[in-house]
Amino acid sequence: MNKEKLNYLFLRAITYPFSWLSYSCLHAIGRGMGTICYYFMTEYRKRALSNLSLAKDLALTPKELIQTAKKSFQNLAINCLEYAKLAREKDFSRIIHCENPEIANALYQKGQGIIFFCGHQSNWEVLFLDGTSRMQGIAIGKPIKNKLLYQWILSIREKNGGTIIAPRNAVREGLRALRKGVFMGIVGDQGMPDSGYAFPFLGRRAWTSTAPALLAYKTQCPLIFAATRRVKGGYRIHYSDPIWPDITKPAELEVVRMMNELLTLLQESIKDSPGEWLWQHNRWKQQTPQILYKRFRQDCICLILPEDPHEFEMFRQHLPTLKMIYPLVFFSIFVPRRYKSASLIEADEIIYYDSLEETLQKDYRFKLVFNFSQDPRIAKHYKRLSAFEVIDAQTLKSLATPHLPESMQSDWSEIFKRALCRPGSLWTKIS
Repeated sequence: MNKEKLNYLFLRAITYPFSWLSYSCLHAIGRGMGTICYYFMTEYRKRALSNLSLAKDLALTPKELIQTAKKSFQNLAINCLEYAKLAREKDFSRIIHCENPEIANALYQKGQGIIFFCGHQSNWEVLFLDGTSRMQGIAIGKPIKNKLLYQWILSIREKNGGTIIAPRNAVREGLRALRKGVFMGIVGDQGMPDSGYAFPFLGRRAWTSTAPALLAYKTQCPLIFAATRRVKGGYRIHYSDPIWPDITKPAELEVVRMMNELLTLLQESIKDSPGEWLWQHNRWKQQTPQILYKRFRQDCICLILPEDPHEFEMFRQHLPTLKMIYPLVFFSIFVPRRYKSASLIEADEIIYYDSLEETLQKDYRFKLVFNFSQDPRIAKHYKRLSAFEVIDAQTLKSLATPHLPESMQSDWSEIFKRALCRPGSLWTKIS
């Protein structure tokens, strides 16, 4: 028996007892398990805390930020526990209630295709289960590595006759279905830095796929945003008014308008209950995989420049290279106040300090910190918050040295490129 099958059988065995519990009981257990996960799943905790800090429009206090992150872990744990329960469920109307299905139902009865757009709110699986209980529909689902586990998940999602399609077939299958009057469900809140379209999501630039609006424009089908809330023992769904494409206007304008409307509805829905959104995913990622190594591909970076005049000037001169490597990330730079008149790269924030103690701020935004001072407290401090790594000058040099010609050993622009970037991107391997 292979490892994949063993993992699948083990997971089914430990989740089976939960299928006999009530939803209210599952939710209570999930809240407890989620709290435990918050403390032990360090990487996901850091990402959630950082993302919540990046969401400027929420304006959470440090205490509220931690409380919301815990609720998000609780929400995710509840979702995981519910799969076994949903697999045994025979009457979804007992737990899922759509408050206003009338407009969507009327459109469907006329043979009109509909694009339902949603985010990773509460248990997003219930949206497709509810929709396919009344209408024929398809939705996009990304397969997971364990094929047996994914087949089980598919069997749950397709219980009411809906069909899940792979992302690679999404456009072709979506166009075909919509033109036949079938609805299409899209979970559209993933970060897509290569999309070319950005929206100030919760007050922070976020790159997003425009596929929902493009499909709407090409098929003249309306978009409907679907919001989900968890209530005692079940779920409530609310549909927005349809957003229709205006095909008398250029596609590039209409696509942006429709996406702006959809994402505005989504962010307002998240504000109503932020703890029910999936804060653990990379919503604000700004880099594509082509240039940076994965460990250095972060969306919010802090630079701490040193107090020593020689070292300060040495790093300052090469900051444009860092900006070239990270053209879109959210940069915060700590600079000694004595160098306030020095020319620096463009950054989201420049903070002047009189002593290195002032750099030890309780700021959860930073996922990666470049510490060019020699103060060891900085690494310990930011790793306790949300930093996955705190990189000092010596570490960068060690990473770059195997790829550096002897003539470049002191060239910090080349050190940055060879330490942070993939070979063949901004530098080539030594032959």
